[in-house]
Amino acid sequence: MNAITLLGATGSIGASTLDVIARHPERFTLHAVTASRSVEPLAGICARFRPRYAVVSDPQRLPALRQALAAAGAPTVALGGPEALAEVACAPECDTVVAAIVGAAGLVPTLAAARAGKRLLLANKEAVVCAGRLLIDAVRAGGGQLLPVDSEHSAIHQCLAGAQIAGRDVRRLILTASGGPFRGRTDFSGITPEQAVAHPNWTMGRKISVDSATLMNKGLEVIEASWLFGFAPERIDVVVHPQSVIHSMVEFADGSVVAQLGTPDMRTPIAYALAYPERIDSGAASLDFTRLGSLTFEAPDPRRFRCLALAYEALRAGTARTAALNAANEVAVEAFLEERLAFAEIAAVIEETLAAVAAPEPQTVEAVLAIDADARRLARRLVAGRCQASSEAQR
Repeated sequence: MNAITLLGATGSIGASTLDVIARHPERFTLHAVTASRSVEPLAGICARFRPRYAVVSDPQRLPALRQALAAAGAPTVALGGPEALAEVACAPECDTVVAAIVGAAGLVPTLAAARAGKRLLLANKEAVVCAGRLLIDAVRAGGGQLLPVDSEHSAIHQCLAGAQIAGRDVRRLILTASGGPFRGRTDFSGITPEQAVAHPNWTMGRKISVDSATLMNKGLEVIEASWLFGFAPERIDVVVHPQSVIHSMVEFADGSVVAQLGTPDMRTPIAYALAYPERIDSGAASLDFTRLGSLTFEAPDPRRFRCLALAYEALRAGTARTAALNAANEVAVEAFLEERLAFAEIAAVIEETLAAVAAPEPQTVEAVLAIDADARRLARRLVAGRCQASSEAQR
């Protein structure tokens, strides 16, 4: 039995992971599940899967979690606080850690799992964006294994057959992007959060859905691919593929292109990572080529989708910039979802934040978190200034 700790069990990735685990009770068992504040859904998961531990990162929610577990009849020990997240991520009883916490909050437990030599299934791209070198070094020092769960990076891993192929054998990596809900739109004024989170192909959380709408999600994936596979930004391309059937491609030195195809279902890359190098049933529907129709591709427009260009610029500038990029984006997206910032202003807040970053390359987790905190403070001030300017303009 493979004992799994699922960080971020109540999110969309968590739900898909639980679905795959439930299909293979003879292979997988849950050691621990975590959430930020959602105690009722977490207790429901515990009642069904009966893990040993359940953790809420917000310690003030611990009493509520204990009550919810008791009401659900779950024989699960409740823990609370960021320290508990790290504890269940590196527990000796745990074999595999699925890192699915959204945002920079997942950095510390993800690094803890890496240092402990766990089989780390990475769905938290922010851990790589904020601390790529630290994470890669931690995996090597711990002697564990790092497998991507993002559909694009899983596709690249599959195209490379999981091998350490010399850089000269590969010409470039090609990440595909759906283009989001505003692919053909030129006027971004008046966009509402409900419109931005209505992804045409994928079912995702609100934050990542907005990132898809701005193409920041693809920018973060470019940074992640650079660290995971060791490629410079000049050898990582993005192409818009609205059908989301081809999840990414690899072009080799001889001109051959290998692509990974499948229905847009996150259970496929999750099942691939959980069972690697074996293949197991994911629950995803088969791809029907007779009904597929055409597959189309186009170049992303960096003028309309500035966030993608900002991510490339940050990657070239170093980890301090990518950490600040992620922090500013989280603040800006949160403000947009709370209707305090216009959709078109998300990129502007990020760009202004990056222009003020002067920190050296971080060598420790503490340094990364300091850059993250500084960038968040600056981004919040920028959001507040834009809110005030907007209010005054409406008077």
